[in-house]
Amino acid sequence: MPSSPADRSLDSLPQDLLELTDRLGQLKHRKWIRRALSVLVRLAGEEVDRLDWKILTASLEDLEQAFQTFYPYRHIRKVAIFGSARTAPEDPEYHLAVDFARLMTQQGFMAITGAGGGIMEAANKGATRGKSFGLNIQLPFEQGSNRFIEGDSKLINFKYFFTRKLFFLRESDAIAIFPGGFGTLDEAFEAITLCQTGKYGPVPIVLIDAPDAKYWQTWNDYICNHLIQRGLASSPDRSLYAITHNLDIACKTICDFYRVYHSSRYIDRKLVLRLNCELTDTVVEQLNEEFSDILVQGKIEKSEAFPEEAGDETASLPRLVFEFNQRNFGRLTQMIHHINRLGATSLSCEHPERK
Repeated sequence: MPSSPADRSLDSLPQDLLELTDRLGQLKHRKWIRRALSVLVRLAGEEVDRLDWKILTASLEDLEQAFQTFYPYRHIRKVAIFGSARTAPEDPEYHLAVDFARLMTQQGFMAITGAGGGIMEAANKGATRGKSFGLNIQLPFEQGSNRFIEGDSKLINFKYFFTRKLFFLRESDAIAIFPGGFGTLDEAFEAITLCQTGKYGPVPIVLIDAPDAKYWQTWNDYICNHLIQRGLASSPDRSLYAITHNLDIACKTICDFYRVYHSSRYIDRKLVLRLNCELTDTVVEQLNEEFSDILVQGKIEKSEAFPEEAGDETASLPRLVFEFNQRNFGRLTQMIHHINRLGATSLSCEHPERK
Protein backbone atom coordinates (compact mmCIF):
# COMPACT_ATOMS: atom_id res chain seq x y z
CA MET A 1 0.00 0.00 0.00
CA PRO A 2 1.58 3.30 -1.04
CA SER A 3 2.37 5.76 1.71
CA SER A 4 0.34 8.93 2.07
CA PRO A 5 1.82 12.42 1.63
CA ALA A 6 1.61 12.81 5.42
CA ASP A 7 3.63 9.60 5.93
CA ARG A 8 6.27 10.72 3.42
CA SER A 9 6.47 14.10 5.17
CA LEU A 10 6.97 12.35 8.48
CA ASP A 11 9.72 10.17 7.04
CA SER A 12 11.65 13.28 6.06
CA LEU A 13 11.48 14.85 9.52
CA PRO A 14 14.86 13.55 10.80
CA GLN A 15 16.63 14.97 7.74
CA ASP A 16 14.65 18.20 8.06
CA LEU A 17 15.78 18.39 11.68
CA LEU A 18 19.42 18.02 10.67
CA GLU A 19 19.06 20.78 8.12
CA LEU A 20 17.30 23.01 10.65
CA THR A 21 19.96 22.55 13.32
CA ASP A 22 22.67 23.19 10.74
CA ARG A 23 21.03 26.54 10.08
CA LEU A 24 21.25 27.35 13.79
CA GLY A 25 24.89 28.13 13.18
CA GLN A 26 26.97 28.72 16.26
CA LEU A 27 24.18 29.46 18.71
CA LYS A 28 25.43 29.03 22.27
CA HIS A 29 22.83 26.39 23.19
CA ARG A 30 22.62 24.63 19.83
CA LYS A 31 23.14 21.22 21.45
CA TRP A 32 20.07 21.61 23.67
CA ILE A 33 17.92 23.12 20.93
CA ARG A 34 18.64 20.12 18.74
CA ARG A 35 17.90 17.74 21.61
CA ALA A 36 14.53 19.42 22.31
CA LEU A 37 13.58 19.32 18.63
CA SER A 38 14.60 15.67 18.47
CA VAL A 39 12.11 14.83 21.23
CA LEU A 40 9.29 16.42 19.24
CA VAL A 41 10.33 14.58 16.08
CA ARG A 42 10.41 11.22 17.89
CA LEU A 43 6.97 11.84 19.37
CA ALA A 44 5.65 12.81 15.94
CA GLY A 45 6.50 9.33 14.76
CA GLU A 46 4.71 7.59 17.62
CA GLU A 47 1.06 6.90 18.40
CA VAL A 48 0.40 9.85 20.69
CA ASP A 49 -3.10 10.96 21.66
CA ARG A 50 -4.41 14.41 20.84
CA LEU A 51 -4.73 15.12 24.57
CA ASP A 52 -1.04 14.28 25.07
CA TRP A 53 -0.09 16.80 22.39
CA LYS A 54 -2.29 19.41 24.08
CA ILE A 55 -0.57 18.77 27.42
CA LEU A 56 2.87 19.00 25.82
CA THR A 57 2.05 22.18 23.93
CA ALA A 58 0.43 23.93 26.90
CA SER A 59 3.36 22.93 29.12
CA LEU A 60 5.84 24.43 26.68
CA GLU A 61 3.76 27.60 26.49
CA ASP A 62 3.76 27.81 30.30
CA LEU A 63 7.54 27.41 30.30
CA GLU A 64 8.03 29.93 27.51
CA GLN A 65 6.16 32.78 29.18
CA ALA A 66 7.80 32.11 32.56
CA PHE A 67 11.33 31.95 31.12
CA GLN A 68 10.76 35.25 29.34
CA THR A 69 9.22 36.96 32.37
CA PHE A 70 11.93 35.99 34.86
CA TYR A 71 14.97 36.40 32.60
CA PRO A 72 15.44 40.18 33.07
CA TYR A 73 15.47 39.63 36.86
CA ARG A 74 17.76 36.60 36.94
CA HIS A 75 20.45 38.35 39.02
CA ILE A 76 18.10 39.49 41.78
CA ARG A 77 17.46 37.18 44.70
CA LYS A 78 13.82 36.31 45.30
CA VAL A 79 11.74 34.89 48.12
CA ALA A 80 8.65 32.76 47.47
CA ILE A 81 5.89 33.52 49.96
CA PHE A 82 3.17 30.92 50.56
CA GLY A 83 0.08 30.95 52.75
CA SER A 84 -3.69 30.69 52.78
CA ALA A 85 -5.80 32.44 50.15
CA ARG A 86 -8.52 32.66 52.82
CA THR A 87 -6.59 34.81 55.30
CA ALA A 88 -8.62 38.00 55.84
CA PRO A 89 -7.07 41.49 55.82
CA GLU A 90 -7.92 41.89 59.51
CA ASP A 91 -6.07 38.68 60.48
CA PRO A 92 -2.66 39.05 62.18
CA GLU A 93 -1.02 36.76 59.61
CA TYR A 94 -2.09 39.13 56.82
CA HIS A 95 -0.33 42.07 58.48
CA LEU A 96 2.74 39.91 59.14
CA ALA A 97 2.94 38.96 55.46
CA VAL A 98 2.68 42.61 54.40
CA ASP A 99 5.49 43.59 56.76
CA PHE A 100 7.65 40.57 55.91
CA ALA A 101 7.50 41.22 52.16
CA ARG A 102 8.30 44.89 52.73
CA LEU A 103 11.30 44.05 54.92
CA MET A 104 12.64 41.52 52.42
CA THR A 105 12.46 43.97 49.52
CA GLN A 106 14.39 46.44 51.66
CA GLN A 107 17.10 43.77 51.82
CA GLY A 108 17.24 43.62 48.01
CA PHE A 109 14.95 40.65 47.42
CA MET A 110 11.90 40.44 45.19
CA ALA A 111 8.75 38.56 46.23
CA ILE A 112 7.06 35.70 44.37
CA THR A 113 3.48 34.82 45.29
CA GLY A 114 0.64 32.78 43.86
CA ALA A 115 -1.09 36.06 42.86
CA GLY A 116 -4.30 35.21 44.71
CA GLY A 117 -5.92 36.61 47.84
CA GLY A 118 -5.07 36.27 51.51
CA ILE A 119 -1.36 35.86 52.27
CA MET A 120 -0.53 36.16 48.56
CA GLU A 121 -2.29 39.50 48.33
CA ALA A 122 -0.61 40.69 51.52
CA ALA A 123 2.85 39.78 50.21
CA ASN A 124 2.28 41.53 46.88
CA LYS A 125 1.03 44.57 48.78
CA GLY A 126 4.07 44.66 51.06
CA ALA A 127 6.59 44.08 48.30
CA THR A 128 4.83 46.57 46.00
CA ARG A 129 4.05 45.98 42.36
CA GLY A 130 7.54 46.86 41.15
CA LYS A 131 9.20 44.19 43.30
CA SER A 132 6.57 41.46 42.97
CA PHE A 133 5.89 38.46 40.77
CA GLY A 134 2.54 36.70 40.62
CA LEU A 135 2.28 33.08 39.52
CA ASN A 136 -1.43 32.64 38.99
CA ILE A 137 -3.42 29.55 38.13
CA GLN A 138 -7.07 29.57 37.20
CA LEU A 139 -9.31 27.64 39.58
CA PRO A 140 -13.11 27.40 39.84
CA PHE A 141 -12.85 29.30 43.16
CA GLU A 142 -10.48 31.43 45.23
CA GLN A 143 -7.93 32.26 42.56
CA GLY A 144 -8.41 35.53 40.75
CA SER A 145 -5.34 37.78 40.66
CA ASN A 146 -5.19 40.25 43.53
CA ARG A 147 -5.28 43.99 42.85
CA PHE A 148 -1.65 44.50 43.84
CA ILE A 149 -0.34 42.40 40.91
CA GLU A 150 -3.27 42.35 38.45
CA GLY A 151 -2.26 43.71 35.06
CA ASP A 152 1.46 43.76 35.86
CA SER A 153 3.96 42.42 33.31
CA LYS A 154 5.34 40.12 36.04
CA LEU A 155 2.01 38.32 36.45
CA ILE A 156 2.12 34.88 34.81
CA ASN A 157 -1.01 32.82 34.22
CA PHE A 158 -0.21 29.10 34.30
CA LYS A 159 -2.37 26.31 32.97
CA TYR A 160 -0.75 23.58 35.07
CA PHE A 161 0.16 23.32 38.72
CA PHE A 162 3.37 21.43 37.96
CA THR A 163 4.80 24.14 35.71
CA ARG A 164 3.74 26.79 38.23
CA LYS A 165 5.45 24.90 41.08
CA LEU A 166 8.57 24.50 38.97
CA PHE A 167 9.00 28.25 38.72
CA PHE A 168 8.18 28.92 42.35
CA LEU A 169 11.18 26.80 43.28
CA ARG A 170 13.42 27.39 40.26
CA GLU A 171 13.36 31.16 40.74
CA SER A 172 13.32 31.47 44.53
CA ASP A 173 16.40 31.76 46.73
CA ALA A 174 14.34 31.48 49.91
CA ILE A 175 10.89 30.32 50.97
CA ALA A 176 8.64 31.84 53.63
CA ILE A 177 5.45 30.02 54.57
CA PHE A 178 2.56 31.40 56.61
CA PRO A 179 -0.31 29.26 57.96
CA GLY A 180 -2.64 27.82 55.36
CA GLY A 181 -4.66 24.86 54.21
CA PHE A 182 -3.95 21.79 52.09
CA GLY A 183 -2.26 23.79 49.34
CA THR A 184 0.06 25.57 51.75
CA LEU A 185 1.03 22.33 53.48
CA ASP A 186 1.61 20.73 50.08
CA GLU A 187 3.98 23.58 49.20
CA ALA A 188 5.77 23.29 52.55
CA PHE A 189 6.26 19.53 52.30
CA GLU A 190 7.29 19.68 48.66
CA ALA A 191 9.90 22.37 49.28
CA ILE A 192 11.34 20.49 52.26
CA THR A 193 11.26 17.16 50.41
CA LEU A 194 13.10 18.59 47.42
CA CYS A 195 15.71 20.14 49.72
CA GLN A 196 16.03 16.85 51.63
CA THR A 197 16.64 14.93 48.40
CA GLY A 198 18.91 17.51 46.79
CA LYS A 199 16.53 18.33 43.94
CA TYR A 200 16.25 21.94 45.12
CA GLY A 201 18.46 24.29 47.05
CA PRO A 202 20.07 24.46 49.46
CA VAL A 203 17.92 27.46 50.40
CA PRO A 204 16.56 28.86 53.66
CA ILE A 205 12.96 27.86 54.47
CA VAL A 206 11.23 29.89 57.19
CA LEU A 207 7.83 29.03 58.67
CA ILE A 208 6.25 32.16 60.16
CA ASP A 209 3.53 32.19 62.81
CA ALA A 210 1.60 35.05 64.35
CA PRO A 211 2.64 35.97 67.91
CA ASP A 212 1.29 33.46 70.45
CA ALA A 213 0.01 31.19 67.65
CA LYS A 214 1.10 27.54 67.48
CA TYR A 215 0.25 26.52 63.91
CA TRP A 216 3.82 25.68 62.88
CA GLN A 217 4.93 24.50 66.31
CA THR A 218 2.09 21.96 66.38
CA TRP A 219 3.05 20.90 62.85
CA ASN A 220 6.68 20.56 63.94
CA ASP A 221 5.67 18.46 66.95
CA TYR A 222 4.10 16.00 64.52
CA ILE A 223 7.30 15.93 62.45
CA CYS A 224 9.46 15.27 65.49
CA ASN A 225 7.15 12.78 67.22
CA HIS A 226 6.03 10.74 64.21
CA LEU A 227 8.75 11.12 61.60
CA ILE A 228 12.07 11.73 63.33
CA GLN A 229 11.43 9.54 66.39
CA ARG A 230 10.40 6.63 64.16
CA GLY A 231 13.37 7.08 61.85
CA LEU A 232 11.19 8.14 58.92
CA ALA A 233 13.25 11.33 58.71
CA SER A 234 16.67 12.02 60.19
CA SER A 235 17.34 14.47 63.01
CA PRO A 236 19.51 16.80 60.85
CA ASP A 237 16.57 17.18 58.44
CA ARG A 238 15.08 19.45 61.10
CA SER A 239 17.78 21.95 60.02
CA LEU A 240 16.14 22.29 56.60
CA TYR A 241 13.63 24.77 58.00
CA ALA A 242 13.25 27.31 60.80
CA ILE A 243 10.15 28.38 62.75
CA THR A 244 9.67 31.85 64.20
CA HIS A 245 7.11 34.43 65.32
CA ASN A 246 9.59 37.26 64.84
CA LEU A 247 9.92 38.95 61.43
CA ASP A 248 13.39 40.29 62.23
CA ILE A 249 14.55 36.73 62.88
CA ALA A 250 12.80 35.49 59.73
CA CYS A 251 14.54 38.10 57.57
CA LYS A 252 17.90 37.56 59.28
CA THR A 253 17.65 33.79 58.76
CA ILE A 254 17.24 34.32 55.02
CA CYS A 255 19.83 37.07 54.61
CA ASP A 256 22.43 35.30 56.74
CA PHE A 257 22.13 32.18 54.58
CA TYR A 258 23.81 34.14 51.77
CA ARG A 259 26.26 36.04 53.96
CA VAL A 260 29.19 33.89 52.80
CA TYR A 261 27.54 31.05 50.84
CA HIS A 262 26.53 32.09 47.32
CA SER A 263 25.41 29.01 45.35
CA SER A 264 26.41 25.46 44.43
CA ARG A 265 26.62 22.98 41.60
CA TYR A 266 28.01 19.53 40.86
CA ILE A 267 30.97 18.92 38.56
CA ASP A 268 31.52 15.22 38.00
CA ARG A 269 31.24 13.76 41.50
CA LYS A 270 32.32 16.93 43.26
CA LEU A 271 30.03 19.40 44.98
CA VAL A 272 31.24 22.94 44.41
CA LEU A 273 30.18 25.61 46.91
CA ARG A 274 30.66 29.13 45.59
CA LEU A 275 31.40 31.68 48.29
CA ASN A 276 31.18 35.45 48.44
CA CYS A 277 34.58 35.61 50.10
CA GLU A 278 37.44 33.22 50.73
CA LEU A 279 37.58 31.31 54.00
CA THR A 280 40.71 31.11 56.10
CA ASP A 281 42.62 27.84 56.28
CA THR A 282 41.64 27.58 59.94
CA VAL A 283 37.93 27.71 59.08
CA VAL A 284 38.37 25.04 56.38
CA GLU A 285 40.16 22.80 58.90
CA GLN A 286 37.24 23.24 61.29
CA LEU A 287 34.79 22.27 58.56
CA ASN A 288 36.76 19.08 57.86
CA GLU A 289 36.70 18.16 61.52
CA GLU A 290 32.99 18.89 61.96
CA PHE A 291 31.56 17.54 58.70
CA SER A 292 33.75 14.59 57.68
CA ASP A 293 30.65 12.38 57.99
CA ILE A 294 29.15 13.76 54.77
CA LEU A 295 32.26 13.07 52.66
CA VAL A 296 32.58 10.00 50.46
CA GLN A 297 36.33 10.33 50.54
CA GLY A 298 39.02 13.00 50.65
CA LYS A 299 38.68 16.42 52.26
CA ILE A 300 36.93 19.75 51.90
CA GLU A 301 39.33 21.91 49.94
CA LYS A 302 39.57 25.43 48.57
CA SER A 303 39.39 25.82 44.83
CA GLU A 304 39.14 28.29 42.02
CA ALA A 305 36.55 27.94 39.25
CA PHE A 306 36.72 24.69 37.26
CA PRO A 307 37.29 24.68 33.48
CA GLU A 308 33.64 23.62 33.13
CA GLU A 309 32.70 26.96 34.73
CA ALA A 310 34.58 29.10 32.24
CA GLY A 311 32.40 32.05 31.31
CA ASP A 312 30.11 31.49 34.30
CA GLU A 313 29.13 34.72 36.01
CA THR A 314 30.38 33.29 39.32
CA ALA A 315 33.81 32.37 37.92
CA SER A 316 35.60 34.97 40.05
CA LEU A 317 34.20 33.67 43.33
CA PRO A 318 36.28 31.42 45.62
CA ARG A 319 35.04 27.88 46.11
CA LEU A 320 34.99 24.91 48.43
CA VAL A 321 35.06 21.50 46.73
CA PHE A 322 34.42 18.04 48.16
CA GLU A 323 32.90 14.68 47.32
CA PHE A 324 29.52 14.90 49.05
CA ASN A 325 27.61 11.69 49.75
CA GLN A 326 24.39 13.23 48.30
CA ARG A 327 22.34 11.80 51.16
CA ASN A 328 22.72 14.03 54.20
CA PHE A 329 21.30 17.31 52.94
CA GLY A 330 20.24 18.31 56.44
CA ARG A 331 23.89 18.09 57.47
CA LEU A 332 24.91 20.00 54.34
CA THR A 333 22.53 22.79 55.39
CA GLN A 334 24.13 22.76 58.85
CA MET A 335 27.52 23.09 57.18
CA ILE A 336 26.36 26.13 55.20
CA HIS A 337 25.11 27.75 58.42
CA HIS A 338 28.53 26.98 59.95
CA ILE A 339 30.32 28.56 56.98
CA ASN A 340 28.21 31.68 57.28
CA ARG A 341 28.89 32.02 61.01
CA LEU A 342 32.62 31.31 60.91
CA GLY A 343 33.30 33.12 57.65
CA ALA A 344 31.38 36.27 58.50
CA THR A 345 33.18 36.66 61.83
CA SER A 346 36.67 36.28 60.36
CA LEU A 347 36.19 38.12 57.06
CA SER A 348 34.39 41.13 55.68
CA CYS A 349 31.52 39.75 53.60
CA GLU A 350 28.61 41.87 52.50
CA HIS A 351 25.19 40.38 51.91
CA PRO A 352 24.76 40.08 48.13
CA GLU A 353 21.67 41.50 46.50
CA ARG A 354 22.71 39.97 43.19
CA LYS A 355 23.29 36.36 42.34
